[in-house]
Amino acid sequence: MKALNLYDRQDLRFEETKKPVIEKEDEVIIKVKAAGICGSDLSRYKKLGPYVEGMTFGHEFAGEVAEAGTGVSHIKRGDRVAGCPAYYCGTCESCKKGELSRCENLTVIGARHPGAYAEYVKLPSENVVLLPDEVDYDTAALIEPSAVVAHGFYRTNLKPGSEVAVMGCGSIGLLAIQWAKIFGAKKVYAIDIDETKLETAKLLGADVVMNSKEKTAYDQIREYTDGQGVDAAIESAGSPVTSAQVLALPKKGGEVVFMGIPYADIQIERFYFERIVRNELRVLGSWNAISSPFPGKEWGASVHYMSTGQINVAPMISHRKPLKEGPEMFDRIVNNKGSYVKVIFHP
Repeated sequence: MKALNLYDRQDLRFEETKKPVIEKEDEVIIKVKAAGICGSDLSRYKKLGPYVEGMTFGHEFAGEVAEAGTGVSHIKRGDRVAGCPAYYCGTCESCKKGELSRCENLTVIGARHPGAYAEYVKLPSENVVLLPDEVDYDTAALIEPSAVVAHGFYRTNLKPGSEVAVMGCGSIGLLAIQWAKIFGAKKVYAIDIDETKLETAKLLGADVVMNSKEKTAYDQIREYTDGQGVDAAIESAGSPVTSAQVLALPKKGGEVVFMGIPYADIQIERFYFERIVRNELRVLGSWNAISSPFPGKEWGASVHYMSTGQINVAPMISHRKPLKEGPEMFDRIVNNKGSYVKVIFHP
């Protein structure tokens, strides 16, 4: 089969690869119909991190069951499915407590296990999520990032009627806008420096959009909230700059949820850091997309809200490409040769 394999920094190759085979009775082989590029894929492409040389890349995907092991009874050939890409050990202290996202040995396909930028991918049956007819393959390829966002929102104390600010309108931020509404937010403020992304944010439910290049997000939020701030601020840009600025957006006693990963040192000005102390903020980190029982409520909820249309990913998909264009697409994205939100490969 054809696949995209990562060999070194910015060395991604489209090449012939051995097709997966059933080796254990609980395994499922899936014919990949759609696979998305995640921000973490871009990071690994640039700096590697944990990976095996020549490993098939990618972890956001959906497809059709091609084969199932003899021990699999709830999934059959021809089923439409998405795949949770995470592997947890089940034996560390976090796993024993049911805190699977904190697993000491957490990993995903595309790092130490063959990934989804291929014609076929293999997963344990517990990682396979059935799709309703209402959710197409391109939409289902974004269940994993939706579950990442849901995981963060489940950690908050948000109540119906809350006001939420989302800092960064890439794919995670655009999903966060929609999840904020699902959690009952009466008003969502979307913040970015890219007008195209802000237009998409408005389309997907943001009540107010703000370009923080023109005026600081802090000043604009204060104007809109009569100097109070929001109940919760979501950092989804993964920028060292926004990772500091987001601390000034919540009201006293409010919350900040960090979903973005800056991959660089963060220098926090005294003004922003003091907001944590003076406003007695609750600052939360959020990692991965799984909980107990595996893969977690994040997955079932994502499928449900996609099936009802309350999570709409169609405006987020900026490009649909054949897998053979993968090396070119990664090069273009990381070297800023165009504007991209979510790229979907069709193997």
